[in-house]
Amino acid sequence: MKKVAFIVNPKAGVKKKIDIPQLIRSNFSKDIESEILIWDNKNNFESIQQKVLNENFTIAVAVGGDGTVNEVAKTVNHSNVALGIIPFGSGNGLARSLGIPLNSIEAIQRIETGSIRTIDSGLINDKPFFCTSGIGFDALIGGLFATSTKRGFWTYTKITFRELFGYKPQQYSLSFNNTTINRSAFLITFANAGQYGNDFYIAPAAKMNDGLLHVVVLRPFPLLAAAPMALKIFQGKAETSQYIETFTTTEIKLLRPKAGAVHYDGEPDTMPEEILIKVVPQSLRVLC
Repeated sequence: MKKVAFIVNPKAGVKKKIDIPQLIRSNFSKDIESEILIWDNKNNFESIQQKVLNENFTIAVAVGGDGTVNEVAKTVNHSNVALGIIPFGSGNGLARSLGIPLNSIEAIQRIETGSIRTIDSGLINDKPFFCTSGIGFDALIGGLFATSTKRGFWTYTKITFRELFGYKPQQYSLSFNNTTINRSAFLITFANAGQYGNDFYIAPAAKMNDGLLHVVVLRPFPLLAAAPMALKIFQGKAETSQYIETFTTTEIKLLRPKAGAVHYDGEPDTMPEEILIKVVPQSLRVLC
């Protein structure tokens, strides 16, 4: 028997005028036991976490953006509770990667009809991520986007182009698969899934159930190459760009000159010079 917790972030994404709890009540089966939990304090998730894990829920549905998905996924990771997603975010990376509908009503109905699969997760200095994590330019943009009063794809794009011209690539040492390489990089992404969100496929060959991370190194490039390279990434052909290198591994140690920004599933953070990233195979049950 299903017992479903809908965990609603009322501040997520670009659809704030929608009465999300009412949308769920109107479109989810009355024959399935469910409860709507409102996460209205970003810094206090513990009470929701305890309720989900201690009251026999079988599915915990993240209703919000990638940050909400990450928080709920962390809660049910390594448990028998499955993660569901009703995407209301700007990028919706994991939802897109799992084939979950972006239409809200269809996503609600998928909670009733979908099937459960098990996927890998990743750790970056012991912080879980389920889609992508990274350092460099995308981590900078993630931090700026998180503090922006406006959300959505175009806000993200405007911030990206505003910062693009002044960003300086950094030097990194990467140790993995019994070898060490040094790279000057614009960004480095650690991908469990193929995309950041918005169908921006930074690692199109990545699979969420193969026990591997795809490490994508974007080397310095001339600004004239930015638009053609972005087009390749949107087309799922990132590996054909001369400025992109991709490696596969289960674990990688990264060294950089100083502490700085990182992101995991788009959530900004800061970490020290040394960072350890590894895959955790078959850790998360998902409903899709």
